[in-house]
Amino acid sequence: MKKYIPNTITCLNLFSGCIGILFVLKGDFVGAFFCVLASGIFDFFDGMVARLLHVKSLIGKELDSLADVISFGFLPGAVMFKLLENIAANDYIPHLGFIVTIFSALRLAKFNIDARQSSDFIGVNTPMNTFLIISLPFIGSQYPPILQNIYVLLAIILICSYLLVCELKLFSMKLSSLAWTENKFKYLFLIASVVLVLIVKVLAVPIIFVLYIIFSILHFARR
Repeated sequence: MKKYIPNTITCLNLFSGCIGILFVLKGDFVGAFFCVLASGIFDFFDGMVARLLHVKSLIGKELDSLADVISFGFLPGAVMFKLLENIAANDYIPHLGFIVTIFSALRLAKFNIDARQSSDFIGVNTPMNTFLIISLPFIGSQYPPILQNIYVLLAIILICSYLLVCELKLFSMKLSSLAWTENKFKYLFLIASVVLVLIVKVLAVPIIFVLYIIFSILHFARR
C-alpha cells in the first residue's frame, strides 16, 4: 500500500487547491490563503515521501503537475481575476488574470522535460509565484492604492508570467549536504524568511520573493 501514499498526498494538494478556488470566487482570501498553504505543504511532502519510500513513478510525476496546474496555476489566476473584477471598467479586462494560469501551465510543462531542473529551478516555481499573488489582497488591505490601480495589477500579471518561464536560475531547498559553505545563501534565505514572517506575517511574502531571487543569484554566482 505504501506506493499509494505519495499520490494520496498529491491528491490532497489538488483538493486543497479546488477548495481554495471556491474561497477566491467568494472573495474569502483568508480561506484561500490557508488552502494555498496546505497545498504547498502537500506539494513539498509528496515528492519527499516518494523518495523515502522508494516508490517514485511516472504517474506520480504527471499527477503532481496536474495538481499543481490547479493549486498553483488556476488559483492564482482566479485571484488576479477577482482583484481586477473589483476595479475594472468592463467585464473583459478581469479575464486577463488568467494569463498567469497559462504561463503557470507552460512553466510546469517545461519543468517536466527540462533535465537542467532536476536539482534547481529555471524560472520561478509555481508555488512561490502563487504565494506572492495570494498575498496581494492582504497587502492591499494595508495599502489600498496598490489594488485600486488597474495598471499595477496588469504589471504584476505580466512580471509574474515572465518570471515563470524566464531563464533565471533559482535554487531549490533540496540539500545534497548540510554544509554551511555549500548552502550559505539557502540558510540565510531561510533564516530571513522566518524572521520576516514572524514580524510582519503575510505581508512579508513579497519581500521573501525578492530575497529568493537575490540569494539565488548570489548562490550561483559564488559557485
